[in-house]
Amino acid sequence: MKRYRSIFGFITLSISSATLYAAGWKIPQQSAKSVALSGAYIANTKGAEAAYYNPANMGFDEKEEQLSISLSQIELSSIHYRDNRGALYDGDSKKERVYIPTIFYSSKPYNDFRYGISLTAPGGLSKRWENPYPKTFAQEFSLRILELNPTLSYAITENFSLGFGLRALYSDGVVKSEGTVGGNLLKRDMKGDSFSYGYNAALAYKPTLYTNLSLTYRSNIDLKQKGDANLLINGVSGYNGGASVSIPLPATLAIAYAHQFNNVTLELIYEKTYWSKYSTLDFEYSGTITNPLLKAVFDDPVAKNWKDSIAKRVGVTYQYSDPLKLMAGFATDESPAPNSSISFESPSSNSKIYSFGFQYIPDKKNSYTFGYLYNKKEDISILNNSVNGTFSNSDAQILSLSYSMRF
Repeated sequence: MKRYRSIFGFITLSISSATLYAAGWKIPQQSAKSVALSGAYIANTKGAEAAYYNPANMGFDEKEEQLSISLSQIELSSIHYRDNRGALYDGDSKKERVYIPTIFYSSKPYNDFRYGISLTAPGGLSKRWENPYPKTFAQEFSLRILELNPTLSYAITENFSLGFGLRALYSDGVVKSEGTVGGNLLKRDMKGDSFSYGYNAALAYKPTLYTNLSLTYRSNIDLKQKGDANLLINGVSGYNGGASVSIPLPATLAIAYAHQFNNVTLELIYEKTYWSKYSTLDFEYSGTITNPLLKAVFDDPVAKNWKDSIAKRVGVTYQYSDPLKLMAGFATDESPAPNSSISFESPSSNSKIYSFGFQYIPDKKNSYTFGYLYNKKEDISILNNSVNGTFSNSDAQILSLSYSMRF
């Protein structure tokens, strides 16, 4: 069976996943609660979802086994590009709609230990352009990522717990482009996939019954994509063979504080993503590209020089009544990409995130959660080797439903 593959600046996530509404190609929100709280869901994470967001918190949870499943719909707007050189260069990306199912489980306690497991889609991006100039760079750039994350917690004391997990990622993707360069029609069709591994760690401290201080870390994982590339010039293949590229899913450090004031719980998060790992995009080919134009366009390393980025998140949960919780959130997320390396595959900019939702708990065993999130990216004007214009109308919406049970 032929391997599915990826390659180049990239990116789309599907499997359920797919998109990129956060900075870079990371997707923090994997459940309805996280969506409703704009990702401010680490220190106050409870139930099965703690296995993913903060495994240390499993050490504080109730004694039943717990299971949670979520389904999220993500919609990306059509981004408008207006070029300063005239309408001939303008374009609009396609709208994207994808569905992401996720699963979380935590065991009953075994002395001071507890284990959990999650199946999530932690990153990805999809951009498709059909207008002549934009599709020269990104007719389709897509990456999807699926993660299996078994975790373990150990409650050292009643108010201090540690968590650790192993991360196993499968990723695949597609890169296509078609356009005229130097009077020659160039086409690219690349596909690839990879299995990659990493780890995550967490600690949680509860100085009082109503306060939680947490620290979580997810390691960098290099997605070493291997697959096939077909490069054509004026309809004639100039290379058809193996190709590879390595792209990071960067490390993330989050510091979280949650406190309950009567019926209101407030959570604050400071999150740093180490995007500086993404300095160069460099494709390697198992054979030789003899055509000098194909070699210059598709083989030379591309400087990215991304920087570490900061996201700040706040989430509020209000216990309206015994069966009903109301939630709302807000976040700001920095773009890691300098203007010098922004192109059509990932026109990144700073964003503001707004969200709300509710949880309905009809009995002690079952609960249902709804979350909605709106991410608005700033318009951004770029002048570099491939772009001379403004990207606008970039936003994302997420609708998410979760069902959780204790048994």
